[in-house]
Parts: sequence; structure tokens; C-alpha cells
Amino acid sequence: MTVETTLIAGALALAAGTYALRFAGPVLRRRITFPARVTRLLEAGSVVLLTALAVTELVPTAHKAGFALPAGVLVAVVLAWRRAPLILVALSAAVTAALLRLLGVA
Repeated sequence: MTVETTLIAGALALAAGTYALRFAGPVLRRRITFPARVTRLLEAGSVVLLTALAVTELVPTAHKAGFALPAGVLVAVVLAWRRAPLILVALSAAVTAALLRLLGVA
């Protein structure tokens, strides 16, 4: 097989797997029940996983981004903690980072 054929086959396999996983959720929801404790643990685990992903993606090393990006993230965290609307959180973080970079703080 050529490289192109292998890439296409891999992409199709990933697409089929993704479709199968997304299809399995609604189908199995009625057939599988979890105890309340397991449900709470799964919900907490999803929050921890998303938080870890956000931290690793939004707070890069200091020599790459300087102070502007972590400051924007800090503004977003504070506003989210205060239960501000998502659009306000995102825009405030972006404006904070942009203004700091514009001022040369970077």
C-alpha cells in the first residue's frame, strides 16, 4: 500500500470509530445503569480532565508567551468563578492579553 492509501484508510478507520462511539452513547444509555456513586465520580472526573486540558493548553511556558497569556487566563478564571456569561469571560480574557501585548508587557 502507498502512503496515501494508508492515510486514507487510517482516516476512514478513525471516522468509523468516532461514529461508533458517538452512536453507542444514546443506544446504550437505556441499557446500562450506573450506581449514583459511580455517576458522581464520572462527573467529577470529567471536570478534572477538562481542567487539566485547559491548564496545559492555556498556560504555556513563560519564555514562549510572557505574562500576557497567563494574565488573560487569570481574568477568565476569576470571571468564570464569579459566574459571568461565557462570552464575557472569553472576550475579557482576549482583551486583557491583547492589551498587555500592545503595552509591551507580553
